[in-house]
This record gives sequence, structure tokens and C-alpha cells, in this order.
Amino acid sequence: MIEPNSIRISIHRQCNLVGLGRSSFYYEAAPETAENLKYMRMIDKQYTKTPFYGSRRMGVWLTHEGYEVNRKRVQRLMRLMGLEAIYQKPKLSQPGKGHKKYPYLLRNIEILRPNHVWSTDITYVPMDHGFMYLVAIIDWYSRYVLTWRLSNTLDGGFCEEALDEAIQGRKPDIFNTDQGVQFTSQSFTSRLEAAQIQVSMDGRGRALDNIFVERLWRTLKYEDIYLKNYQNGLDLHQGMKKYFQFYNTERPHQSLGYKTPEYIYRGGLN
Repeated sequence: MIEPNSIRISIHRQCNLVGLGRSSFYYEAAPETAENLKYMRMIDKQYTKTPFYGSRRMGVWLTHEGYEVNRKRVQRLMRLMGLEAIYQKPKLSQPGKGHKKYPYLLRNIEILRPNHVWSTDITYVPMDHGFMYLVAIIDWYSRYVLTWRLSNTLDGGFCEEALDEAIQGRKPDIFNTDQGVQFTSQSFTSRLEAAQIQVSMDGRGRALDNIFVERLWRTLKYEDIYLKNYQNGLDLHQGMKKYFQFYNTERPHQSLGYKTPEYIYRGGLN
């Protein structure tokens, strides 16, 4: 990025040009102690393996690992990370009050081609001196990651940026999300309806309704994020750009007959 005081192009425009949310550009480490950040990284790694762990089980697990952390502290850290005990998945987004109800359209559906179903989700990303949030939009048939964005807040802007990019020149029949406020907002759903895309929403607490994105997060964290200590938002953005390029174009998937997502996605369009 160019220094802000030496340019005529706005920071918003610069961020759009490189696919970086404005909140990523202005990223500053979250105001947590190094000790808490260590616990948050541990909790995230364990939660990725056992998403049914609430604060009580997570506290017991930390004790078994040799760390005496009281439950109140674990609860606070899990809330900060967007992890909720009573749900099966990270509760990074809360339902919007009075939002329009959309049915879950994917039950017993057979997906036979690219751009039949897309879905999206948000995940917590630990870094060396803080954390950020990542949203991605994935094609269910091919597992191809269509777009992604980073943010250091949970406002809906970065999700809308990802959607706007994804539907340029293409669109799915069905778009599936959870019931988080980022995805139930009129600003988000109106984009889908204007493009004549059917909106599908998970049942509350049903992580498996969005299973392919959940698998993407697990793969991403174990193959990249947990192996690296990203230092800041720009460092993380560059790492995610490299990883998703690798994931889409080089990494073979067993479920795809050991072909890559891009091969299946592009091939399905011909």
C-alpha cells in the first residue's frame, strides 16, 4: 500500500484494488494481554477439533494441558472470539432482530454442477499480536473459494464486499448462509434478491447445514494459520492470498477424485 499522505487515491479505493477491507488497512492488535492471546489461540485450535466444547469443557481441557484458567475467564475469551457454548459452531454473528425468515433449501438436494449452490461463513483468525475475522464464499459442488475478505470488526461491510465481487459476471441458483446479522441484514439479502438468487439459511445452531465451509476453515487453519505467526493485517492478507491460490489451483481433494477445485469449477462451466 502507498503511504496515505503521499497519494491522491483514497484509502478505500486502494483497499478495493488489492482486495483488502479498510478495517484490515487500519488494523491494530486487539487490546488483550499476551497470556490471553495465547489462551485464545489454544481455544481456537481445540474448538476447531471439537466444536461441541462449551466453556466448561474448554476450561477442563486447558487444566489438563497444564493451565489453570477459571471458567469466567474462558467464557469471556470465547465470547470475544465469537464462540458460543450452546451452539455447534462459532457464533461469530448474532441474528438480526425482526429479520426476514428464509427457509433452509439444501435438505436432500442433489448438487450436480458448479454455481448451483454457494455458501458463506465467518471465522476467527488468531495472529501473533491479535486476531481478525475472515469471510469466504465457496461453491459447494467444486469447493472452489470464489472470494474472501478480512476485517478486524464484525460489521457487515466486509461480507458485502465479498458478495459484490463474487456475483460479478456469475451467480448461483441458491446462496446459503447462517442467521447472523451480517447475512440477514436487508443490505445483504437485497443484493441476492436483486440478482434473482434464492436465499437459504441454516437452522439455528446447525453447523452441519454449512458443512463445506466448516471443512474449509478446518483445512485452512491446520495447513496454514496454525503453522504461521502472522504479524499484522497486511501480513495475514498476503498469506491468505497465497493459501487460497494454492487451495483452488494446486491442492487435490479426495472428494473431487484428487482434482483441484478450480479444475472442477472451470471444467463444469465448459
